[in-house]
Amino acid sequence: MKSSKRIEPGDPPADFRAAVLAIVKKIPKGRLASYGQIAALAGFPQRPRQVGMVLSGLPEGTRLPWHRVVNTRGYVPSRGRWWGAFEQIGRLRDEGIEVDDLGNLDLEAHRWKPRG
Repeated sequence: MKSSKRIEPGDPPADFRAAVLAIVKKIPKGRLASYGQIAALAGFPQRPRQVGMVLSGLPEGTRLPWHRVVNTRGYVPSRGRWWGAFEQIGRLRDEGIEVDDLGNLDLEAHRWKPRG
C-alpha cells in the first residue's frame, strides 16, 4: 500500500513575497482580508498557505498590519502559534472588530474591498 504524503510547496518566489507585503500594507484599520484573498490579489490564487508563511516570517515589532489577515472561514488561526493568535485577537479588538475568545469573527462584515 502506497502512503500518500502531503507535498508542501517550497518557499514563495521573491516577487510573491514583495506583492504580499505591499497588499497587506494597504489593508485599512478595521478591515480584514483572508489569506486566499491576499494570494489572489498578489497574482497567485493557489498560494494562501504561502501568504501565511510570508506573514509568519515577519520580524517582531513590524508595523505591517499582519493581524488584519485571517482565515477564509472567519477565524484567527492558532494551530501551533497560540501566542500569536492572542496578539492578533487583541489587535483586532483594539480596532473595533468583535472576536470571541476562540478567534471567531465576522469576516464578511469587515472584509476589505480594494478599489480597482
